[in-house]
Amino acid sequence: MKNEIDQFEVLRKIEKVKKFSQRELAQELGFSLGKLNYCLKSLQKKGFVKLKNFQKQPNKIRYLKYVITPKGISERTKLTMNFMKRKMKEYDELKKELEKYE
Repeated sequence: MKNEIDQFEVLRKIEKVKKFSQRELAQELGFSLGKLNYCLKSLQKKGFVKLKNFQKQPNKIRYLKYVITPKGISERTKLTMNFMKRKMKEYDELKKELEKYE
């Protein structure tokens, strides 16, 4: 489940922030560079993101861009729904617990 949450956060950030380096994205998410790289590779293998490489640029390393695929958008939506269901369940449980003390 932790891996799912990490992947959800990466997908969400990729869509929000159009230009970033892996180092900047890792810092933004509070991940180590290795953890982010692992998540990105996993998302690539699943077909949720693809890497666009602008090869005509002289400084190629700065011109890598991750793009969410339609499959990735679908997965992000599913992960969002699961996240919201978990939070609603937690809310309901806390509400019931508080009602016991009233």
